[in-house]
Amino acid sequence: MPTTTAAKSREDVLKKTIKLCRERRIVVPTFAQLKDPRLIPASIGARLKSVGLWDVDPLNLFRITWHNDVGSGLFGGVNFLELPCAITGVRARIVGLVGKYFPTGAHKVGAAFGCLAPRLVTGEFDPVSQKAVWPSTGNYCRGGAFDSALLGCAAVAILPEGMSRERFDWLKSIGAEVIATPGTESNVKEIYDKCWEIRKKRKDCVIFNQFDEFGNPAWHYTTTGPAVEEVFERIRGKRCRLAGYVSATGSAGTIAAGDYLRKKFPLLRVCASEALQCPTLLLNGFGEHRIEGIGDKHVPWVHNVRNTDAVAAIDDEDCMRVLRLFNEAAGQKLLGREGVKPAVLQALPLLGISSISNMLGAVKLAKYYELDENDVVFTIFTDSVEMYRSRLVELGQRRGEYGDAQAGLDLERCLRGQAADHFKELGYYERKALHNLKYFTWVEQQGKSSEALRRLWDPEFWDETFAQVERWDQLIVDFNRRVGATP
Repeated sequence: MPTTTAAKSREDVLKKTIKLCRERRIVVPTFAQLKDPRLIPASIGARLKSVGLWDVDPLNLFRITWHNDVGSGLFGGVNFLELPCAITGVRARIVGLVGKYFPTGAHKVGAAFGCLAPRLVTGEFDPVSQKAVWPSTGNYCRGGAFDSALLGCAAVAILPEGMSRERFDWLKSIGAEVIATPGTESNVKEIYDKCWEIRKKRKDCVIFNQFDEFGNPAWHYTTTGPAVEEVFERIRGKRCRLAGYVSATGSAGTIAAGDYLRKKFPLLRVCASEALQCPTLLLNGFGEHRIEGIGDKHVPWVHNVRNTDAVAAIDDEDCMRVLRLFNEAAGQKLLGREGVKPAVLQALPLLGISSISNMLGAVKLAKYYELDENDVVFTIFTDSVEMYRSRLVELGQRRGEYGDAQAGLDLERCLRGQAADHFKELGYYERKALHNLKYFTWVEQQGKSSEALRRLWDPEFWDETFAQVERWDQLIVDFNRRVGATP
């Protein structure tokens, strides 16, 4: 069969990309290797020992995994933190996977890889002559800028102007072009509008939109889901049940781990969390909030709503108060007096604002379903306090010194007093209603078809989507072979 013009064009791009990767000694990891680093060749591990976790070195593509061991510089078990009842106030065990130990300090670098890798090894993106555009409410554009820097590729980060100063400082330090759109994390449409403007005016740009690219949930299905399963098998007792998985919807990548877990644990409850101040899923609502990075006012195209059992809305004020409780001296001392062990106290800064929101969502789920000590609820501690130090300073300036009395109030009200309110269990037609909300963003505004939207309701669609990872891995293997970089 004659080679088509499109195929020839992709092959021409591939040749340039292969040349670039050969010159930069880039080996692209497979999704399977990021899921299980034991599959990573020993020669890669030997070279990684001299590379820092955040170094702009192509070898750090292999550190886009939950298994980084910061002590050895290599790999170990999944990084996780279990919070005691003295903090959560519930009998159920609440466990979070820790995103701090990814390059950039947030797990979103994995979603960015999931969107980038398939296009890179198929010639759909030219890192030599094109710029990679990463629309985001925070950590995703940081992950995309980092992945781009490893390739030596120009990156454009789009994020709301109201995000934390640390995000902007870091993006500039890595050399990304930064575009600040109006608003805060709730203003996703403004980000989409900027993407359309770029499509029309800048032909040298390729947009990697986490909200509609299936590489995002596919990465989490392949890596985050099995990581949760691994930790559960490690910590479970004889009567243990994997009762729940809670994730902020955001771009709806992380919640796709629930699709994997459902196949392994059919009785699992998958819960989407969001801000009470912008209750899109709970009430078809809108508004502004301070839980940075989760995005809302729409249902992402890649959210398999049919697999979501419940919605929990979290008060952003609770998140800000717990942020101080976990990080101010008075809060740490109070928790110590309440019996929280020193190792856990030391680990509490691993939770940034959205991590705290996820934790509170897990507490709500445990209370709503009356879970007990035999139940384990997993969530994701997406990033750490390192991205929010300026927020702590701002809180101190506005509210004054954080003392014992305020710490006691916050512990009782925001943690132990967390109730099962603003929580909704979803029936079939309630899920269908949320699915139908996609029409207004994606068909009316973003050019998707109604037929494509209907297809998203079919469970078989998602099975086929996640099964693509095996084909992508073979393409990655073939790509590395052509680069000549296969160890």
